[in-house]
This record gives sequence, structure tokens and C-alpha cells, in this order.
Amino acid sequence: MNKTKIIKISTILLFLFLQLALLYTIVYENRASIWVFITISIIGIMVLIGYTKLPLHHHDHLYEKFLVTLWVPVGALCTYFLNVDTGLGPVLAASGFGLAASFIPHLNKKSEYLKSLPPALYCGAFVGMSGTNVASSLAFIITASIITAIFLSLSKSLFTGVGGKLGTLAFGGVALTSFIFFLLSQ
Repeated sequence: MNKTKIIKISTILLFLFLQLALLYTIVYENRASIWVFITISIIGIMVLIGYTKLPLHHHDHLYEKFLVTLWVPVGALCTYFLNVDTGLGPVLAASGFGLAASFIPHLNKKSEYLKSLPPALYCGAFVGMSGTNVASSLAFIITASIITAIFLSLSKSLFTGVGGKLGTLAFGGVALTSFIFFLLSQ
């Protein structure tokens, strides 16, 4: 098995694990409700079917350019600042920043590089939406956004046509960073 195929399969398995871990956490926290268990079980089965049956991935594994993924931390830090320091809240901060980022390609309509920046910035904005109870420091935001940038780079040709890809990548970055910070605090 070649290196590219190993990276592709590892990335897919990582996101499958993160999504199933989230569903498990929901069931665990609501274990008194049978309806939550039934609903989440159905969603879990649908996720597994989706991973195995839907054409979500290209056969060629492409990587996002490094200079594009550098903008994920910028989006995260700007949104975190708008969210926490100005008191806009996570939704207004991310939507306002995302709206501003959407105009970047209009600065030079011929630039392919500028056209590729809004998704990276908006992916970072999802990281920046984290509340202070989860992201208690700038170090957390920077770490989570770097991990998310790596995920964005690895998943260029994965999950194509799936809504919520950028939010899922940000969730993965924040969840993994939370786990790392938890381990370091022990």
C-alpha cells in the first residue's frame, strides 16, 4: 500500500472515529432517554453507511496548498477575537468574518490564490467560534487551528460534495486539541 493511500484511509478513519465519538458522547450524557439512544443509533448507522456506500472521495488524493492552509489560524484568531473580546458572540463573529472573507477574491479576480482563501479562512472561523469554557487561551486556538489546517490539507479530495466539511474539520481540530490539553493537564 502506498503512502498516499495510507494517508487517505487514515484521514477517513480519523474523521469516522471523531464523528462516532461525538455520537457516543451524546448517548452517554443522555443515557436515561431511550429516544436519544434510538435516534443517535439510527444516525450512527447512517454515518457508517454513508462512509461505505457514498462516493465521497476522489481516487486521486490531493493536498491543499500550504500557503492556503496558513490562513486557517488567521480566521480562527480573528473570529475568536470578535467572539470573545468584542462580545459579538460566536455566530455573529463567524458570519461577519466569513462575509468579509468572501470578498477577498474580488481584490484580484484573476488570482487563483485569492479564490482559494475564503474556505480556509471560514474553516478557521469555525475554530474561533469556540467558547471560553472550551478554548480558554490563545494557545488553545492556535493549536486547534494548526491541527485543523493539517486536516484541511489532508482532506482536499475527501468528503467532496458533503455539506459541513469545514465545520467537521474544525470540530476535529478542537476535539483533538481538547484531548491533548486534557492529557497535558494531568
